[in-house]
Amino acid sequence: MAEERFDIYDEQLNHLGTATRAETHARGYWHRTFHCWLTRRDGDRRLVRFQLRQAGKDTNPGCYDITAAGHLAAGETMREAVRELEEELGVKAAFEQLIPLGQIREDASGIVNGKPFIDREVSDIFGLVCDLPLEELRLQPEEVAGVYEADLDELIAVFEGLRPEAEADGVELSAADGTLTPATRRVRASQFVPRDPSYYADFLRKLRGCTQV
Repeated sequence: MAEERFDIYDEQLNHLGTATRAETHARGYWHRTFHCWLTRRDGDRRLVRFQLRQAGKDTNPGCYDITAAGHLAAGETMREAVRELEEELGVKAAFEQLIPLGQIREDASGIVNGKPFIDREVSDIFGLVCDLPLEELRLQPEEVAGVYEADLDELIAVFEGLRPEAEADGVELSAADGTLTPATRRVRASQFVPRDPSYYADFLRKLRGCTQV
């Protein structure tokens, strides 16, 4: 199976061509990614959903993360990247249903599988109002170990250091038979994929105004 290729860019986002995933991260090329946070209302409460990355992932295994996210393949548009929702969660949505929340640049480095890893991403962030019950999600077993939802304001307070943790109810994928089982977790900011501290609080705050498109 051929390794996936990304469109790559310089610091000014001038298109340089394409490179494999390995080359992109080895040489630190800028590339594009898609982030989408799922949210819904429950009475007066606003809830936000997030995923648990599989323990076998090469980066940030076993960390909580954005509800759905992924790299854009070479030649792929942000509109087409909405596929990540169905691939990872089984959620079908049109690009027009997404609420644009902004764009960020992230520049991280480290060692992955014994090799230097430079991850330079330009990410477009979206919100999606989704009332699909958690137990009806179809999780991609290679990527997602579970999906949870927490009170939006409580989770913002966790990322702002105003409370130590928040309670989240969700579903987890059984390794034995692939079924979803209910789960409740206490989540802390340190358990999420490491990012600029303002990322989570700022974009979660923008979800407050999301309404069905």
